[in-house]
Amino acid sequence: MPTSGRSRYYLATAQSFDDEMTRKVAEHVAARGVGWITIETPFDLAGAVAQLPADSTALVDCATMWLTNHLLADHDIAAETARLLAALSDCKAEIIVVSNEVGAGIVPDNALSRRFREAQGKLNQQLAALSDRAALVAAGLPVVLKGTFP
Repeated sequence: MPTSGRSRYYLATAQSFDDEMTRKVAEHVAARGVGWITIETPFDLAGAVAQLPADSTALVDCATMWLTNHLLADHDIAAETARLLAALSDCKAEIIVVSNEVGAGIVPDNALSRRFREAQGKLNQQLAALSDRAALVAAGLPVVLKGTFP
């Protein structure tokens, strides 16, 4: 596998509350292989981003789980999002953020799900605005939304 020579960080936002999620996390760890420095950061993603060395590359997996964690903990989503966006803006490392598009389906039937859907859409818009490049991956195929990809 070609390498840039940069340190690789995996900023993991998921939390394991049951056996199924524990298995999924183990599968992710095995699939990415060796050479990654993993930081478990279900809440303080801004703090983890702020600590990244300038000569590193980080994969945030994922913004959707991070938002879910804060929403279910009844945290101030606007404040946490502002902290994250400021950290990303100030960071000198190369950062790739994985997020899910959740607004393409039907409108959810309950208030919490609608609140999540709205918050995720806003977060995705803010992340895309801050980014040099953005792509939507559908059926395993990238659709470039912003910038160019090598």
